[in-house]
Amino acid sequence: MKILGQKLSDGSVAVFDAPDPVLAPGFIRVATLFSAVSAGTEGGKVMAGRMSLAGKARARPAQVAQVLEMAGALGLKATYMKVRSRLEGAQPLGYSLCGRVMENSAAGCDLKPGEIVACAGGGYANHADQVVVPANLVVRVPPGVDPRAAAFTTIASVSLQGVRLAEPTYGDSALVIGLGIVGQLACQILRANGCRVFGLDTDRRQVDLALRAGSIEQGATVGEDPVEAALDRFTRGRGADLTLICAGTGDNRPVETAGEVTRRKGRVVAVGAVGMNLPRETYYRKELRFTVSCSYGPGRYDPGYEEGGRDYPFPYVRWTEGRNMEAVLDGMAAGAVDPMKLVTHEVPLESAPDVYGMIADRTEPFCGILIRYPETPGEAVRQVPLKAGARRVKPGRIGAGLAGSGSFAQTFLLPPLRRDRRVFLSAVATRSGLTAADIGARLGFRRAVGGIEELIADRDTDAVIVATRHDTHAAAVKACLRAGKPVFVEKPLCLTMEELREIAALQRETGGMVQTGFNRRFSDAARAAEKHMSGCAPLTMVYRVNAGFVPRDHWTQSPEGGGRVLGEVCHFTDLMQFMTRASVERVHAMCVRTPDASRVPEDDVVITLSFSDGSVGTVVYTAGGGRALPKERFEIHGSGRTAVIDNFARVETYAGRGRVVRRFSGKGHAREVAAFLDALETGVPALSMESQILTTLAGFAVLESLETGAQVRLSPETI
Repeated sequence: MKILGQKLSDGSVAVFDAPDPVLAPGFIRVATLFSAVSAGTEGGKVMAGRMSLAGKARARPAQVAQVLEMAGALGLKATYMKVRSRLEGAQPLGYSLCGRVMENSAAGCDLKPGEIVACAGGGYANHADQVVVPANLVVRVPPGVDPRAAAFTTIASVSLQGVRLAEPTYGDSALVIGLGIVGQLACQILRANGCRVFGLDTDRRQVDLALRAGSIEQGATVGEDPVEAALDRFTRGRGADLTLICAGTGDNRPVETAGEVTRRKGRVVAVGAVGMNLPRETYYRKELRFTVSCSYGPGRYDPGYEEGGRDYPFPYVRWTEGRNMEAVLDGMAAGAVDPMKLVTHEVPLESAPDVYGMIADRTEPFCGILIRYPETPGEAVRQVPLKAGARRVKPGRIGAGLAGSGSFAQTFLLPPLRRDRRVFLSAVATRSGLTAADIGARLGFRRAVGGIEELIADRDTDAVIVATRHDTHAAAVKACLRAGKPVFVEKPLCLTMEELREIAALQRETGGMVQTGFNRRFSDAARAAEKHMSGCAPLTMVYRVNAGFVPRDHWTQSPEGGGRVLGEVCHFTDLMQFMTRASVERVHAMCVRTPDASRVPEDDVVITLSFSDGSVGTVVYTAGGGRALPKERFEIHGSGRTAVIDNFARVETYAGRGRVVRRFSGKGHAREVAAFLDALETGVPALSMESQILTTLAGFAVLESLETGAQVRLSPETI
């Protein structure tokens, strides 16, 4: 496929050749006919990308704070790698399009191949000739609606959601500040609601366009016209009943203006990204209601709705983002909403990068901008050769293929793979395709491929590295085992007991190599502590983890993430097994019960583990600790000796009255990758399958114990 991508490092926009996106269950594949450019949102990204590093830092102080915090937790080198991968990587643009259904994998969705649909969603409805979009973000286009107009459906839904929050009534005097495409469409929707509409913008050309299109009855230009006097006449001296702020600016002038011209007890809704240092005295004296509109409606940013396909109950959430899209299209069918009156540019995809230069530099007036695609989709693209594919590979080198290329893989897994002379990078697969093509070209892969199946089947790939989301791990491991490909899979190995049984059975049947990314045991700090405690048994262990707060709606807390017990606590169980050289036998767990609905109780848990050699260990895992406290501290005691691993930055060892302090760096990612490559050469696994099964079983036992309150005995013989 061909897809538009932007680099955050310099704001440049280009068309990329990439493998077709993977069709996951619950998604719909669509061949794009037209996509609409949201000039404010997308142009802002380009202009932000053009800023210097200092400019980017000034514009995003909250992100700078996150980077500084990350540096304290991960170290400067790992933080630099994460930030660089983010800046240098190509990001998709676009979120509003119209196309033709190609395939439908969503149960209960009756859309058929060939039907014309409108699609929504940043990261889904991209500027690309083919997209894969969750079913809740795809709606049927009514007969008679021009696909060009339907391409604006999502953008118009942003406008509609702002209008809904303003609660217009027939005859209201409405002011819209900012007459870009979102503001212009908001004007049309307000007029369809029976409102009298006044438009305000800093650019006279935008006001004139709104007047010509019939979107507004009157308008004015900030800095040129006597705005307050014109508005006073328009509202008959009463002030605006409602004001929509659709401008995009960092200063507070729009909210100040809105407060001045809106009547007492009126409504102000911020739709665009503007400064919101509200002048309290004005808003207080008038008792104005101020609301911030969230994109295109309820469901936005909720993974359960957008990706999981779970709709909100109709009687209680009448207007979700999907139903807002339907309402917009109904308005187009009735002629009340007409984006075509606002279209100033229509270009083919290959010319789209020039459009972004025009937007950023404002070389000519613009409003509605359409990108056009071929009427007939091209042939399926399952792999894209990259420049590295032309290089000769020395005989005997291991072809390493990568599934998933997020910041974790780019920061911790790819650097040691690229440095190791035993390896060449064969193929890379990602869900979107764009990331695979971009990462593959930058980091030296021979080709970008369309999914895990293509990666496993790739002729140059000898071993597979899986760094995708947690719910995909089990299927990837099973596919590798069936194909006879050794696999390194990031933790967790799987999310259900059934998956674990299937993996274990396949591994016994095939003898295939599986290594889960339990990196702590490979760290220099862990090796030093284990050496000091060698021969000491049984051990008493305490592992305190200041894990930090993760919102309930983060993907790791969802079914695809499996929660933090399965996704992270497995590290600490595995490290205790490494220290004892014994097996976990029993698990008991308790969690904090909190009335705070934003917190997940299992994020604050105390776990006790009993081992086959008589050792015991306690894991104190908390999301509620102080942010300045280092994340991990592991104490191991036994036979008159003690070892303390302090956040993998130093190890204190005690024997009798003696104390030694040694400093280290890193949690073992590089060494675990090297150990996997060693195992490929020798045929001896770096981590036994039995140990990986026990660690995974312990995670399931923690969840069972939290539910029942009882101690749980592990039964590896049933696996």
